[in-house]
Amino acid sequence: MSDVQVPVLIVGGGGAGLTSSMLLSRLGVDSLLVSAYPTTSVLPKAHVLNQRTMEIFREVGVADAVYDRGTPPENMQATGWYTGLTGPHDGYGRELGRLEVWGAGYTDPDYVAASSCRTSNLPQIRLEPILRAHAESLAGAEKIRFNHEFVSLEQDSDGVEARILNKDTGEHYTVHAQYVLGCDGGRAVGKQLGVQMEGTRDVMRMVSVHMTADLSQWARDPEVLIRWLVNPDFGGSFSGVLVPMGPDHWGPASEEWVFHMQYAVDDAAALDRTKVLDRMRATLGLPDCEPEVHNISQWIMEALVADKFRVGRVFLIGDAAHRHPPTGGLGLNSAVHDAHNLAWKIAAVLTGAAGETLLDTYESERKPVDAYNAQRAMENALNHFTIDQAIGLSPDLTAEENWALLRPMWTDMPGSAEKRHALNTAIGSQTMEFRHHHVEFGYTYPVGAIVSDGTAEPEPLDAIRLYEPSTRAGHPLPHAFVEREGDRLSLAELAGDGKFLLIAGEDGQAWCEAAAKLALERDIPLDAIRVGVLTGDYIDIRCAWLKNRAIGSHGAVLVRPDRFIAWRSLGAGEDPYTDLQRVFDQLLTPTP
Repeated sequence: MSDVQVPVLIVGGGGAGLTSSMLLSRLGVDSLLVSAYPTTSVLPKAHVLNQRTMEIFREVGVADAVYDRGTPPENMQATGWYTGLTGPHDGYGRELGRLEVWGAGYTDPDYVAASSCRTSNLPQIRLEPILRAHAESLAGAEKIRFNHEFVSLEQDSDGVEARILNKDTGEHYTVHAQYVLGCDGGRAVGKQLGVQMEGTRDVMRMVSVHMTADLSQWARDPEVLIRWLVNPDFGGSFSGVLVPMGPDHWGPASEEWVFHMQYAVDDAAALDRTKVLDRMRATLGLPDCEPEVHNISQWIMEALVADKFRVGRVFLIGDAAHRHPPTGGLGLNSAVHDAHNLAWKIAAVLTGAAGETLLDTYESERKPVDAYNAQRAMENALNHFTIDQAIGLSPDLTAEENWALLRPMWTDMPGSAEKRHALNTAIGSQTMEFRHHHVEFGYTYPVGAIVSDGTAEPEPLDAIRLYEPSTRAGHPLPHAFVEREGDRLSLAELAGDGKFLLIAGEDGQAWCEAAAKLALERDIPLDAIRVGVLTGDYIDIRCAWLKNRAIGSHGAVLVRPDRFIAWRSLGAGEDPYTDLQRVFDQLLTPTP
């Protein structure tokens, strides 16, 4: 196979790599993706896709396919805690409590107000083929190469030379690129560059069983997405976690399921297939269950972040830069957001619109967010044990003793009311995982490719659970439906695809004229519109933009291609053209 010359080489064909490929193709940047694996993922992991991820998928053109294949909203409204599924006495299968999850199937008013995209749910085993097919349609099938393994790289000030092995033929070839995106989960690229992963290791061993089984008789409650089986026979909350996996039906009718179990890191039973399946049957309360097992995987729960996200011309994205526990669904979503943050910056540098220092803002913006997400995911996981503590469950007690501690939850006994409220409080604390709207959607970039207007950052009401829309620099663009000629769309749909968007107030025509002049003179991809309640290029039909914009009718907000606020002017500038020149100088060639 002959050598290849391409602006960007992407190493890794999972969610991070395929999203990067699609984004770069949409931006007109040629890339080559190589993956050491023969196919996309065979594991049904990383299934929750949050609102921001779905906005990005809408931008690249796969959101409809993901929604069509994924869990219907009515089947992903809640998570529930149960005493197993069934068993030999009336204590088994009881519901202990439940919470709404990630917008409650797009019925939570805060989630509806935040985005025109709802949270979705589709396991990676079915998501990645959708992403791959679309990436191939955008870049060309010859630019998406599975079973091609990254071997090594060398880089200098002019570019990168990477050695690739075609595992189908055994031949090696060289890829000459300006930049390399390491999206390989940290398997090779980061290690070769000496990148260290830092954080919390070896917290617990998890075993996941992917199976086909008919559990519809016992897995009731079609609105529940994730079932936490608090089986007193095995202690508490991590006795078993049951998640439907579709593919053709969801809820109790799901054909496939994944069952997660927690073990000590050094517990040899976690490596014994027979013991794992026996424990799963016992936790479910179905001793005669004989599922079709597709895969049993073991993994160590950890929260790690790379010490560097950039080494020269190489950038680390997704699991190559950060690894999270799955609690809260932040891993894959963070990877998609990494790619969205970086792609437009690479495109701007390659076209000459931006200076090389813009690429340094990838690490300064994403590393703090990803580190916080990893911390949050670990805290989410450990907080489940507060449920056991509220009940008093312990693996050191006998099954009979644990059941006796549970019985007051459904039987009126002395102290039952207090114990039920303690459990309710412990379950309510898990809103830190299942309603972390600020974490998953409202995160900000305090430093990076932004220009502050000097206003103070307000203290959040709840830095985990509440997303508070704002047009301050570094915040995500607030959602609003606007109309033009009778057509309704969201502001988010007007931004993105590599373009900056200036949103002026209804009397901000001077800003729009200055933006048009600057875009023409400096060849900057920049659109400008006026949005108002009664006048403007777009009509603020629900007053949602008016509610959150924080600028006057003569002011303006500048939105980056990744739909984060770059800068704003609360009112009319002295010289809009000069002001915008200064802003773009700072944005596109930031001072190191």
